Amino acid sequence: MNRRLFLQCLGCGATATVLTQTDLLPSALGGIQNACAFDYTKTLSEVEARYYIKRDEGGIECRLCPRHCRATDLERGYCGVRENRGDVYYTLVYGLPCSVNIDPIEKKPLFHFHPGTAAFSLATAGCNANCKFCQNWEISQTRPEQTDNIELPPQNIVDICRSRRVPTIAYTYSEPIIFYEYMYDTAELGHKHDVKSVMITGGYIEPEPLGVLLKTLDAVKVDLKAIREQYYRDIVSAELKPVLDGLVQIKKAGVWLEIVYLVVPTLNDSEQEFVDLARWIKANLGVDTPVHFSRFHPQYLLKNLPPTPLTTLETAWKICKAEGLHYVYLGNVPGHEAESTWCPHCGNAVIARRGYQILQNNLHGNTCKQCGQIIPGVFQ
Repeated sequence: MNRRLFLQCLGCGATATVLTQTDLLPSALGGIQNACAFDYTKTLSEVEARYYIKRDEGGIECRLCPRHCRATDLERGYCGVRENRGDVYYTLVYGLPCSVNIDPIEKKPLFHFHPGTAAFSLATAGCNANCKFCQNWEISQTRPEQTDNIELPPQNIVDICRSRRVPTIAYTYSEPIIFYEYMYDTAELGHKHDVKSVMITGGYIEPEPLGVLLKTLDAVKVDLKAIREQYYRDIVSAELKPVLDGLVQIKKAGVWLEIVYLVVPTLNDSEQEFVDLARWIKANLGVDTPVHFSRFHPQYLLKNLPPTPLTTLETAWKICKAEGLHYVYLGNVPGHEAESTWCPHCGNAVIARRGYQILQNNLHGNTCKQCGQIIPGVFQ
């Protein structure tokens, strides 16, 4: 029990949109009335990991993500948070997030999943990729010994959500796949108490663990980095095919799915790529799958590139609409009309947005109030 972290929970009702931001510095939030208090710890967890095999010649092979990391005694996988100890593979971050916050669900972004509500958001250190543009690289590319972690077991998360009337838990910021056991147990417990769970992910996971996990999730947002394999190799240090296969698997499982595509100037922003992306989504996921084109800002290892021009984002938006996709959005451009949800039948704005704020909700259940058109999503 070292220091204490205070996370403001005032105003965190189900419809809250103005929420506190925490950077895990107690001095920033200490002394707040009616706050949630958490304990910092330097002790790592020792919970046996799932999805690995013991190799005949010694060591283990992880089967959680397509990397299939092999680790001998005291070695870790690529993610840096799973370690072999005597040929038992352990997760070192179970119940130990290094970042927690209460966000609008629109920040994930999920636009067709309980709009206007809040999500208790958390992440641990580590990632199974290394995106050169990562905005959270301070935690995703760091080992858990190097982050300030708090003691937050699944039961505590669910209790906070219930007491503060926060309807959803979001596993986000870094890569939730690498804290799979923690996410799974929290989501499963949450469902027993009517608390929903959403995963914000790069989608680099094997089919079996994904299939089991989907039974505990209510929505998934996948960052589809590009539609070309070379981009994944050069910029993400991962592979495209497992991500595409995972998207299809999520859709077939009936879990609500949205996609974000970060448009990086000169790297994945050609008109042909937008066409190929739209056609792949239409053929494999359907025209009602929401797609968010997000604006790139230079950071981490891609500081040499400029922010994405608005004209490029609008080109992507127009191409995908022309290819028949119904729900195409632009991110990081507050005030643009492409932040809102428009009825594909009558053209009415069924959900008007500015940034993360809902300005108008013209849905009746899951239908457009103007014409009765069904708007796919989870709205009730």
